[in-house]
Amino acid sequence: MNKKVKFQTPTGMHDILPEDQFLYEKIWALVDDVAKFYGFGKIMTPIVEDAALYERGTGGTTDIVEKQMYTLKTKGDDVLALRPEFTPGIVRSYIQHGMIALPQPIKLYTYGPLFRYEHPQAGRFRQFHQVDFEVFGEQSAALDAQIIQIFYIILKELKFSHLIIEVNSIGDNQCRPYYKKMLSNYLRPRQTSLCADCRRRFRENPLRTLDCKEEKCQRIRSQAPQFIDHLCEECKNHFKALLEFLDETDLPYHLDPYLVRGLDYYTKTVFEIFSEKTMEQTKEKGEVLQRNALVGGGRYDGLVRLLGGKDVPASGAAAGVERIVGLLREMQLVPKSEPTAEIFLAQLGDLSKKKSLKLLEDFRKAKIQVAESLGRDSLRTQLARADKLKVAYTLILGQKEVLDGTIVIRKMDTGEQDTVKLANVVEEVKKRIKK
Repeated sequence: MNKKVKFQTPTGMHDILPEDQFLYEKIWALVDDVAKFYGFGKIMTPIVEDAALYERGTGGTTDIVEKQMYTLKTKGDDVLALRPEFTPGIVRSYIQHGMIALPQPIKLYTYGPLFRYEHPQAGRFRQFHQVDFEVFGEQSAALDAQIIQIFYIILKELKFSHLIIEVNSIGDNQCRPYYKKMLSNYLRPRQTSLCADCRRRFRENPLRTLDCKEEKCQRIRSQAPQFIDHLCEECKNHFKALLEFLDETDLPYHLDPYLVRGLDYYTKTVFEIFSEKTMEQTKEKGEVLQRNALVGGGRYDGLVRLLGGKDVPASGAAAGVERIVGLLREMQLVPKSEPTAEIFLAQLGDLSKKKSLKLLEDFRKAKIQVAESLGRDSLRTQLARADKLKVAYTLILGQKEVLDGTIVIRKMDTGEQDTVKLANVVEEVKKRIKK
């Protein structure tokens, strides 16, 4: 006998239910508004790309490519990957569609789902959403500062407080090789004290050890040589200019000399934004402090060329939407529910239901939100639902009203009722709700 199968979402995946949809839509609307003001054009890239795009672009030694990427082989033997991040796909699109021939800089933004096979935990999923902004064709640190400012504005508009920006410079191909050699010399006699992942990272790319969250690795990191002490003149000037722009915009920041981010393509500027208040609340609860950034990004001047294009400077960042939504809920920065219906349409009998379908469309065109229960015939049941929805008015349409060409408008708080012409009901409702 077959057992009854109980299907659930795959591990690390989650449903976005109606009560959370308005939060996501609020974020999308805010992002669209900010992007439009700052001159960013919206781009939508495929959810799947050639796996080699991420192996080369994101970096073969990154955790994303080594451990977290979902890959699949097509019937034509193409090896594709569910996108784990946005930047390589947007760079591919920039190259493929000849955007370098357009007036620079090119400003692009997007949002949507991403996929990474990693250990699920609070605020971290295997399917998740990000907001992403990218700028191509501009070397100035002013663009780095603008990217930081845009994400800071978005978070402030969402009512986050105590935001802190951490910044660092990780140099370029002129000064980074020397720093990597210094770091390797520092880590070599300490390898046995590193975690297993960092011992592997040390062999493949020692910079990745600076990104480790293990406490014993962070203790070793705290005494390591610092990037900003070994920058070449160009990188030093670029970083100095960035800090001056941030000072001018009054953005709260501090230097983290060991911030590197977890991707191989970054050059010069790297940054993260997190909520310090969230960290304080974590301390109060006596929990282990985790600095989960809301936003991360930086400059990647060599990526366009690495993926087959010309030598184009670029800068960008992304924000994790699930983490933002979770913190908004946790910090009680959003209402538990969002009222939608302004009026309720109650109907009695089949004739009324037929009229109701046309009437509902009239209200939709007038942009008046109407709730209804077309499957119910009991007036008491429908009025109870209208009361629960806390609408100001209920429209009552029975068979008598249909035959007379009228409809009843009931004021819910007093029970007062007026009968009006059915043809005029939309205008009557507009007057009463001052639409």
